[in-house]
Amino acid sequence: MRFAPLTLAVALALAACAPAPTIVPAPTDTPAVVPGIYGPRVDTGPNGEPIEIPAVKPAYLTERNQRQRVPYNGPEAPGTIVVDPYARVLYDVLEGGEAMRFGIAVGRAGTGFAGSGTIRRKAAWPSWTPTANMVRTEPELYGPVRNGLPGGPQNPLGSRALYLYQGGRDTLYRIHGTLDPSSIGKATSAGCIRLFNQDILDLYDETPLGTAVKVRTRAESAALEGPLSETPDGYLVPAGQVAQVAAPGAQVVQ
Repeated sequence: MRFAPLTLAVALALAACAPAPTIVPAPTDTPAVVPGIYGPRVDTGPNGEPIEIPAVKPAYLTERNQRQRVPYNGPEAPGTIVVDPYARVLYDVLEGGEAMRFGIAVGRAGTGFAGSGTIRRKAAWPSWTPTANMVRTEPELYGPVRNGLPGGPQNPLGSRALYLYQGGRDTLYRIHGTLDPSSIGKATSAGCIRLFNQDILDLYDETPLGTAVKVRTRAESAALEGPLSETPDGYLVPAGQVAQVAAPGAQVVQ
């Protein structure tokens, strides 16, 4: 099935978990070389075809965006995934008071849910389909894609997706990859919770069905992460560090 490019682009930008691409300036606190985990990869696509995943550009690998093992001060048990849409990080809680922290991009849908849920579905190179309500209320926009967009390198959900359920009900909250690595670490106009494709590939493999997920509220985020400031580039940094990054124009967001 072929879709009109303009109609499809608009539909994806407005969908609950389909991010709109953004163009951003390069931040300053980035590595000179790409760490191995963010290098190029070749994955198997939905039809068994090889899909090349390009390396993440060093400009996008800020200190807070890079995957790293950090101390964890939250109350969640090891094995829990904790999403903090306000600090724009995701924690995979480990033993010994530590967690693996990932940088994330957060769209409007990413702050529309808070509380606990469970991963009940996982998908590699997931497809995307508008809901019946979306098609019914905006048939001109979503009608052309009513049967869905197949998974692959052009799908905005990226290489993998984890689906959050609550009491057996799909919350429509997704943790997924991205077509736009420049968006990681930023607030965006649309989408749920997205990671670099390399990060979601590995998190997907390490996350069994039934994994508990906690999505923090703004108050919980502020209490556990402390005050954060947004730089002119759109990244968050601890408020005390903002002078080292770009003090003029930086705004405290928590």
